[in-house]
Amino acid sequence: MPANSDPLAEKVMSLIAAVKRIPREQVSLDKSFEELGMDSLDNMNLLFEVESAFNINISDEEARSIRSVREVVDGVRKLVEAASGAGAPSQPAAAPE
Repeated sequence: MPANSDPLAEKVMSLIAAVKRIPREQVSLDKSFEELGMDSLDNMNLLFEVESAFNINISDEEARSIRSVREVVDGVRKLVEAASGAGAPSQPAAAPE
């Protein structure tokens, strides 16, 4: 699926560009963090931004294993789907009468 038809991927790539302060066009799914010149502080800042933007929590173990743009997108997608599929109803159920 092309990234431009995938709003989640686009949002992640825009966050990466913002954290790294580079033009969005330089970020693609096939880029590694190393290719983008991201260091450990950039990675930490990115994870905070992603968690905030998508209202998810990324475990330390998952965070340590992420090395590329595609891995961020895939990981975020799994967490967002898990949160929306397994989450409690957004409004409490009506009390029985």
